[in-house]
Amino acid sequence: MTALTPAPCDLVVADLGGTTLRVGRITAGTSEVHDVKRVPTNGLGRYGALAPQELQDRVMEQLTREIAAHLNRPGQAPAQAVAVSFAGPMTADGVVLAGPTLWGGPAAPLPVADVLTQQLGLPVVAANDVTAAAWRYAAAEPEPFCLTTVSSGIGNKVFRHGEIVIDQLGYGGEIGHWLVDHAEDAAPCECGGRGHLGAIASGRGALFAVRAAAAADASAFARSALAGPSGGVPEAITNEAFAAAARAGDTFARESLRRSLRPLASAVSLLFTAIGVRRYLFVGGFALALGDTFLTLLGDELVRVGCFGLDEYATRAMLALGEDDDDHCLIGIGQLAAARLGAPRAVEVTA
Repeated sequence: MTALTPAPCDLVVADLGGTTLRVGRITAGTSEVHDVKRVPTNGLGRYGALAPQELQDRVMEQLTREIAAHLNRPGQAPAQAVAVSFAGPMTADGVVLAGPTLWGGPAAPLPVADVLTQQLGLPVVAANDVTAAAWRYAAAEPEPFCLTTVSSGIGNKVFRHGEIVIDQLGYGGEIGHWLVDHAEDAAPCECGGRGHLGAIASGRGALFAVRAAAAADASAFARSALAGPSGGVPEAITNEAFAAAARAGDTFARESLRRSLRPLASAVSLLFTAIGVRRYLFVGGFALALGDTFLTLLGDELVRVGCFGLDEYATRAMLALGEDDDDHCLIGIGQLAAARLGAPRAVEVTA
């Protein structure tokens, strides 16, 4: 088994995602997150009509307020530090460069670590959310691996030789913004572009696609398992119903999902061919809701695309799901904070 690094002090940990803000606590000497509060993020998904800078301000106000409330909960030992994972590219010193799923278009660079330190009066460790999630698995994965989150957007990070493969300015690991559809009317991405991988293969992108397919082929939609829950209205299809129908083997849902996953298979093939990583872990609400169906269909498409030098068995064996919970970033940012705050690194122990 793998021993996670215990926190060197009491930590309040937060995970700011495009859909949900999670805030919890890790007690000194442990590695378990507890007292987790989950609230909808006050960003693009709830207030899409607002300007990006206004949304950024709204998101930061909510983040600061929720962390402060957790710090001031009665009956708990005082926390000595805060650790935050953030859904967006970030520099090594904690400056958020963009927030496509949080506030959409361009806004001012956000020094989130410095802002929170000033507001809360405590040391703050901040990192990109997928970077944080990768740290959860770092001790358990002896070989280089790529962690990809498939939820409201898509992001990835490669963990190799004990570190995340990004540069000091945060570039790298944003494969969700790789252009895969060059059509002028390609699916829109939250960043303002079109045809990006995250606009097609994410939960939001796949939902957009299945609704479009239902509108384009009314008879096939009427025969599918999606017609009942949506009342026959394409725009009423939900991700929950879509995932359930795909898991149950519904042909219409699975074929729509397969089309959405094709560019993700191409991305995996590209990463393997370019840098030779042979382990791909997938987390995120949409991927985990689909479960084995996600791996099967993605594996089918990856075999079709091909991974140079690998047979079908070796190709499918590269793909795996992460733990079936939504604590990846909370646990991972706790692990990263423990490393930065001076705790010993995680080690392998024999059960």
